[in-house]
Amino acid sequence: MAGHSKWANIQHRKSRQDSKRAKVFTKMAKEITVAAKMGGPDPDANPRLRAAIAAARKISMPGDNIKRAIDKSTAADAATLEEIHYEGYGPAGTAFIVECLTDNRNRTAGEIRSIFSKAGGNMGESGSVAWQFDKKGYLTSPKGERSEDDVTEICLEVGGEDIEDGGEFWAFISAPEDLHAVRDALEEQGLEVESAKWEMLPQNHIQVEGETLEKVMRLMEKLDDCDDVQNVWNNADFDEAALS
Repeated sequence: MAGHSKWANIQHRKSRQDSKRAKVFTKMAKEITVAAKMGGPDPDANPRLRAAIAAARKISMPGDNIKRAIDKSTAADAATLEEIHYEGYGPAGTAFIVECLTDNRNRTAGEIRSIFSKAGGNMGESGSVAWQFDKKGYLTSPKGERSEDDVTEICLEVGGEDIEDGGEFWAFISAPEDLHAVRDALEEQGLEVESAKWEMLPQNHIQVEGETLEKVMRLMEKLDDCDDVQNVWNNADFDEAALS
């Protein structure tokens, strides 16, 4: 999973830089609406909604925006958002999974296909790359004064499977069904949980560098800029110093 922490680092920094952008709020509002629609509008009884609200507050999303997103889940005239995963291959055969929330499946599929094609890749069939990834709970906490031995012990105590050094943060990895229980247990241990979400972690990585790394980064950015895209995962590994 070494390569994953590098992408997590990029996303961690990017979320800080983009926290005031309307596009970030729009994507977060979609997640809140879908979470409320699927599991009900009460965050205490809906772990996915509770996690989405916590993530929204981390990027300073106004409370009124959060409330509107929840209310939209029960509005009669609200557009129906559908959760879809697309799979494909990028430069050097890197595998990609793209998670989308959309009210128009055909429009989104066309946009994602076009992005892959322009980047020299191609969109695959369902299941074409998913077998190369494992769905896991992924929780991040600022390092603070906690040592690796400390967080390893805590990870085992709270039911986690592994930890990962993300540079600025510790990442706790759990079984997907244990995500919210591990989050609550970490907070009971006095740790600040910056994010808690499901991730698709690659089983193996493809090393990329130079021009290939630049192409992979451009593909990541183009996908992330698509309004319907919520998350992008891939199996590329690289030297973070190359991005400095």
